[in-house]
Amino acid sequence: MANLKSIKSKILSSKKMGTVTRAMEAVSAVKMRKGQDRALSGRAYAAAALTMLERLSGTADLGRHPMMQERVGKTAFVVITSDKGLAGSLNSGVIRKAESEIKSLGLEKKDVVVFAFGRRGGEYFASRGFDIGLHKSNVSDAVTEAQLGDITKEILTREDITRVHIAYQNFISSFEQSPSVRQIVPVRPHTMREIVMGIRPARGKYAPLPASELVLPPAAYTVEPDADTVLSVLLPKLLNIAIFHALLENKASEHSARMVAMKSATDKAKEMAQAFTRKFNKIRQAAITREVSEITSGMEAMK
Repeated sequence: MANLKSIKSKILSSKKMGTVTRAMEAVSAVKMRKGQDRALSGRAYAAAALTMLERLSGTADLGRHPMMQERVGKTAFVVITSDKGLAGSLNSGVIRKAESEIKSLGLEKKDVVVFAFGRRGGEYFASRGFDIGLHKSNVSDAVTEAQLGDITKEILTREDITRVHIAYQNFISSFEQSPSVRQIVPVRPHTMREIVMGIRPARGKYAPLPASELVLPPAAYTVEPDADTVLSVLLPKLLNIAIFHALLENKASEHSARMVAMKSATDKAKEMAQAFTRKFNKIRQAAITREVSEITSGMEAMK
């Protein structure tokens, strides 16, 4: 009987766990749809802003700006993760991608400054001795572009930082996210083109216009009043947009990954409950059969 009570307790625990994970799956599904809409609707704006930055980076005057040139100094990594877990390999994928990029660039810890947006990434790199330039939480889904201004300001005001990379989860679909690392400083046309291509989906209303409808950019620009004045306003704004869009993509990926993880946990809890139920019935049936056999044997012995 003690064994039956233990199995029955496990059945109840599995069902309760399934109820919790099913509720978390439903909450993540609602947040996922909102996050997807926000990320997808922001892709056109981010793509237009980065395309403008790409075009301006090719002009001679702007090309001489320090943020447009390769210089010797430290490399900043803006690592975007979540504060919460239960999202599969979402955070570990971003962290591994950032570490892989650091190794591929041949950088040492003293050459890297980490700007962490999210507790998971911040704690990981801080515990391994990296210089943490700024660490912000990533709990709210209602983060605005203006709230990221301090990260951009910190990056641009530090003269020792000459390169900036963003590591985040790029949202592809509800069941697919891709950890990505993008370089945004120094600005290079081919780098901006890669970012823009990664932002725009291949199909749907947010897809890029067909070639027949594209408006070709002018061959040259006249910058007024001067390149320094324009870039002092434009560059921080565009960098802020790039970081903000990466945050939106990561948020949509986070809720999608958590929904899938909770669905898998719900299915597993259901399977465990069924397995324990079969085991309970098997043991109970064996006990009943044994009792019937003992009663039958006793009746035969009394004859």
